[in-house]
Amino acid sequence: MVEIRELSEYIGDSVTVQGWVEQTRTHGKVAFTVVRDGTGLLQGVLVRTQVDDATWSIHGSLTQETLVTLTGEVKEDARAPGGYELSITDLKLIAPAPDYPIQPKEHGVDFLLDHRHLWLRHATQRAGLRVRAEVEQSIHDFLYERGFVRIDTPILTGAIGEHAGTLFETDYFGDRAFLAQTGQLYVEAACPAFRKVYCFGPTFRAEKSKTRRHLTEFWMVEPEVAFADSLENMRLQEDFISYIVARSLDRCGEELKILERDTSALELVKPPFPRISYSEAVEELRAGGSDIVWGQDLGATAEMALMAERELPLFVHDYPKKAKAFYMKENPEDPRTVLCDDLLVPEGYGEIIGGSQREDDLGRLQARIREEGLPEEAYVWYLDLRKYGSFPHSGFGLGIERTVAWITGGHHIRELIPFPRMMNRLYP
Repeated sequence: MVEIRELSEYIGDSVTVQGWVEQTRTHGKVAFTVVRDGTGLLQGVLVRTQVDDATWSIHGSLTQETLVTLTGEVKEDARAPGGYELSITDLKLIAPAPDYPIQPKEHGVDFLLDHRHLWLRHATQRAGLRVRAEVEQSIHDFLYERGFVRIDTPILTGAIGEHAGTLFETDYFGDRAFLAQTGQLYVEAACPAFRKVYCFGPTFRAEKSKTRRHLTEFWMVEPEVAFADSLENMRLQEDFISYIVARSLDRCGEELKILERDTSALELVKPPFPRISYSEAVEELRAGGSDIVWGQDLGATAEMALMAERELPLFVHDYPKKAKAFYMKENPEDPRTVLCDDLLVPEGYGEIIGGSQREDDLGRLQARIREEGLPEEAYVWYLDLRKYGSFPHSGFGLGIERTVAWITGGHHIRELIPFPRMMNRLYP
């Protein structure tokens, strides 16, 4: 059995390929079938005078997603899907697919989400998820090549990482536990052991949001670097994003074509990225007619307004302390703000990274925990990091689905995760 991606090695040879039928058509005494085996597409050609009645009859019975084996001679043909054609000498039906529910016609969003387990087979879904896989691999490669150590952090936790109002709570043998909003607090603990660390995995937010930018379960990568300040943190982020985009352009060209992505905008993504402070962003927004006041966090509308005329990703840094998480370091030049940044990308996708220098002063961190009304006993271990050899450090979190949506030009991030979890979606 030969994989379709290997056919260039078998031109002129007779091979057997197994795959699922994407489409069939017949023109008189010549029939065509396009099959997919997960590594590529192949067009098989069946000539009536060269096969027996049984084989011709099998072809006539094929329906979309039927599993078949094809045997025949490999020929190179630039016009054929995948660039190769198989002159079929034998055709076997392995598993039928009668009444396949997803047909080449318009289907509603809920119908496709209900049939997500089958919709994954569609060309656009395959293309998007292949880009996602390349983005994830490029993340690991970038960090590995730069000496980062991966740390697997817990999904169940007693410590709140972000906002208490967006927690999924569960009973943990009589204690309260939460699904992790972030692995950041735990990778901070690994910094003194390895200096440069990261975690990668699912995170959870119980946000009652129905926007195209939100899921209740999404994936994040969260690097953390000892002795790095906020400026170094932003430099790492722009190198990171530039690497991921360049790798996607280099290795996913065919997928981006299938998705009809205009890649010219992505080709501009190279460091350095422009930077403005939160205060400058508020001034710019107000000059453009916004009624935003200093102290409010920047929502999706504000982010889109800031990016409307920009082609490169933009850092907005030094947000108000009250708008950000308790662990961010107070800005010594303006105590109303913290040393943090959001990275906004163009074309309406908004924030894909949130990062900050972490508060390394024990007293200030304790005060922030108390200001937020958080249970101090849940953070005893986290405060220990500031008791025993406290050190400056910074890190950030990148959302996988938003990043892949931007790279692919996807309209909704639910298309860029195999099985999306949203406020009204737990099936399949």
